[in-house]
Amino acid sequence: MTTDRTRWYALYVLCAASLMIVLDATIVNVALPSIKKDLGFTESSLAWVVNAYLLTYGGFLLLGGRLGDFLGARKLFIGGIVLFTLASLVCGLSTSQGMLVAARAVQGLGGATASAVSLALMMGLFTTPGDRAKAMGFFGFVAAGGGSIGVLLGGVLTDLLSWHWIFLVNVPIGAIVVLLSLRLLPADEERKQTGRIDVAGAITVTSSLILAVYAIVNGNKNGWTSAQTLGLLGAAAALMAVFLTIESRVESPLVPLRFFRHRNLAVANIVGVLWAAAMFAWFFLAALYLQQVLGYSPLQVGLSFLPANLIMGAFALGLSAKVVMKYGLRLPIALGLGLAAVGLLLFVRAPVDGDFVMDVLPSMVLLGFGAGLAFNPVLLAAMSDVEPTESGLASGIVNTAFMMGGALGLAILAAVAASRTSHLEASGEGHAAALAGGYHLAFLIGAIFAIVAAALGGTLLRSTAMQPHGEPAPAVD
Repeated sequence: MTTDRTRWYALYVLCAASLMIVLDATIVNVALPSIKKDLGFTESSLAWVVNAYLLTYGGFLLLGGRLGDFLGARKLFIGGIVLFTLASLVCGLSTSQGMLVAARAVQGLGGATASAVSLALMMGLFTTPGDRAKAMGFFGFVAAGGGSIGVLLGGVLTDLLSWHWIFLVNVPIGAIVVLLSLRLLPADEERKQTGRIDVAGAITVTSSLILAVYAIVNGNKNGWTSAQTLGLLGAAAALMAVFLTIESRVESPLVPLRFFRHRNLAVANIVGVLWAAAMFAWFFLAALYLQQVLGYSPLQVGLSFLPANLIMGAFALGLSAKVVMKYGLRLPIALGLGLAAVGLLLFVRAPVDGDFVMDVLPSMVLLGFGAGLAFNPVLLAAMSDVEPTESGLASGIVNTAFMMGGALGLAILAAVAASRTSHLEASGEGHAAALAGGYHLAFLIGAIFAIVAAALGGTLLRSTAMQPHGEPAPAVD
């Protein structure tokens, strides 16, 4: 009995860590205007406060999982949480742009290391189908609810204290997670691994994306055809080519290229990149619109996002799985991303003197339903073609696609919004109207991303696989 209770307590510790890491991707959005004002960020460079975290998090998820095979999942999980907690402390104490962005990058690295092995630890704790299903449902609900809690908590802390506390709040939580992990998580088993860790693959693909995003967010300032912008984009492309070459030749690649011969996995990754580009831009740009155009306080912004995130959490808790079992993969993805696109299109007409009920709430509700419907089917599609022994890697690949798509999409749309705003101000528009015009164009492009993703998912995916490997869903007691 004690052993059974202990493993459930261990699950709660893993969930607390997951919540802290997921929360950090959204908690910062509400505080961005305050951070911009205090540290002197520009409109386009502000994206780096989000992107520095997302890029290292997405870039090192797969390497983190591979390291867990060699060094032990428990050891790597605790090390990742320690690194994340220390970086959070530095973020909270930051007094310059460089200090904050660098600490955010280290946060992402620690978060990736811990997240990559959390699922492996949970699968080791729960071995029966019924318990595993319960644990997975709880873990998934916490991960999905992190967005809602992050936006709301970010508003509360920024309003009542200061933006520094959105990072400092991680320090006591992280310390508690580490102490409980040392007591509750089972010791790593001795294991012998063959092959080498693909460090070169992780470094080249992450460096490529960082260079590309840096070129994009500075494109307006430096000029899109300048030697610096074109040189950075060329270097990013060259590093990506090196990465693909490495993956085709090393014994244990970070991302086996043969995986992309699986139709559903390949399509799900493309859909994931496009959808994440639209969704991350929604969180980032909508928060700025509400604060800088409508004049909302951080707490009001957090409450504005709450309807969408509650809807997403409800779908993650079980509704989405029931829809998939009844209608397959293609319809929920096409319908979900279609609803998200409509929600973004409604933001395109959001006026300078917008009303919450008329101009904001409909978009938030549609985006909540859309994201909630599409999330599980995309992940199921990614894993439906691969062998059971490779499902973890397939999940890691599609999660990395989400993170990288979000980072690059955010960089592109933030740059587009800043460029449009500058053009409108130069033509005589007022500041608020110019900002709204910039956000409108970015929302339109985000809607196009979502429409393309809906079309690809609705037409190219094989619809027969509603559970990975054709297995029935495990019964839940």
